[in-house]
Amino acid sequence: MTILEKPKKKGNLVTVLSAEEAVKYIPNEAIVAICGAGGGLLEPTKLIEALSKRYEETHLPKDLTFIHTTGLGDRADRGMSPLAKKGLVRKIVGGHWGQSPRLCEMAENNEIEAYNFPQGVLCQLFRAAAAGHPGILTHVGLGSFIDPRQKGGKLNDCTKEDLIKLMEINGEEWLFYPAIRPDVAIIRGTTADREGYISMEDEIAYLDTLAMAQAVHNNGGLVIAQVKRVVKSNTLHPKSIKIPGYNVDIVVVDEEQSQLYTGGVNRFMSGDYIAETSEVTRLPLNHRKMIARRALFEVKPGNVGNVGVGIADGIGSVAREEGVDEQFTLTVETGPIGGVTAQGIFFGASINTHALLDMPSQFDFYDGGGLDVCFLSFAELDQAGNVNVHKFNGKIMGTGGFIDICQNTKKIVFCGTLTAGGLKTKIEKGKLQIEQEGRFKKLLPQLEELTFNGRDALKRGQEVLYITERAVFRLTTDGLELCEVAPGIDIETQIIEKMSFRPQISADLKEMHSRLFFADDMGIKKDWEQMEV
Repeated sequence: MTILEKPKKKGNLVTVLSAEEAVKYIPNEAIVAICGAGGGLLEPTKLIEALSKRYEETHLPKDLTFIHTTGLGDRADRGMSPLAKKGLVRKIVGGHWGQSPRLCEMAENNEIEAYNFPQGVLCQLFRAAAAGHPGILTHVGLGSFIDPRQKGGKLNDCTKEDLIKLMEINGEEWLFYPAIRPDVAIIRGTTADREGYISMEDEIAYLDTLAMAQAVHNNGGLVIAQVKRVVKSNTLHPKSIKIPGYNVDIVVVDEEQSQLYTGGVNRFMSGDYIAETSEVTRLPLNHRKMIARRALFEVKPGNVGNVGVGIADGIGSVAREEGVDEQFTLTVETGPIGGVTAQGIFFGASINTHALLDMPSQFDFYDGGGLDVCFLSFAELDQAGNVNVHKFNGKIMGTGGFIDICQNTKKIVFCGTLTAGGLKTKIEKGKLQIEQEGRFKKLLPQLEELTFNGRDALKRGQEVLYITERAVFRLTTDGLELCEVAPGIDIETQIIEKMSFRPQISADLKEMHSRLFFADDMGIKKDWEQMEV
């Protein structure tokens, strides 16, 4: 634990400072945990900007280690990107990286030490640190790049220290992640009373804010909270409190604080109102929607699933078009249960949410095998069914909750295009047409980086499918097997020649259902009604 100065409280009253004054309390070489998620969700933007500005003006503080569980930013210059300054940051342990590419560039250039831990493990490590536990013993990460027999979660050559240990207990393999004990937490809420008790009525998700604050407080650190307003002590409803005041050392007010980068507060996203969905705005029929449609065929009534960021994130919208969105439950790893999630950088910002958990609790459900089905994207795929999403073409993206989810779900549906880089398609008269082929092949003979291990999935008895715009594959003991082909697509020239290996061909090879390729409803609601009969 770094020795740091903390402002003295007057009785139970919390210290209220400007962002510029607050960041002066962050010492050199501190381990700093920062909450938030993509698109500005729960992001303490004003404090991040103040820390960046202070370093520009004074070159203090130096050599910080940052921990962020989710990806913060807009895939450009917001989020954690303002902190990408030589001398300010020495090391990062991140759950996801791609939202803040300036830090990715530093890691890719070996300017900082860089680790990527599974998002669920990382947020649960804050709980372990808060409770005084030595760390977490879990199966999550075995067989992937997280496994110390592979990369041990390291993302570049200058990162040398082994943080994760392989252990054997009662004949089974486990990974031990040591608890990380931050010196400083930078968190956010909506309203703080004068004693530092914080509510989150305007926020879209709680994330791991409480666990982070408890971990830092219980280990003698400094907790700085950004809020929109401060009110009189003991005037907030006790059930609205998400962070007890005794965990908070400094409160910073940002009157312009908004839910997301879009500005303002959307009461449908904060859960105060339910949006009318009787009139559904239909997604255009393109290959992205077609993939989501095909993925929906893998859902059964009553299923509990997870939908990830990327090409699969339209499945909730497709289900609503088909009138079956209320017959199964989709969850998001940041905590929302039910509803419809936004897409792109705002993924995780949901409307019409049925319930909201904190992120560590959501991952408890995932890690224990609670999910029936999950829908995840893939960047690279090989003939053994292995998937890479965290680092490809030399670029760092990070895993997020991908490993926690795909290792523990009964049925895994990976979604992605067969090629990348300029792919253009057209769906017309019930057929798929490739107007321009992508420049890059995504199906490779063997992957160097494994985020998902196909062999281990078979041992666990998981069902695994890979859906593209022109073909569907399944994982078998003999590797990847082509089992469905889109109408209008030639197997040899438009599938196999666009791969870097020849897959197994199913003896029962089928054409993808024609209703995927017409703009009308697919009739899934009727199918499900017949199932119930």
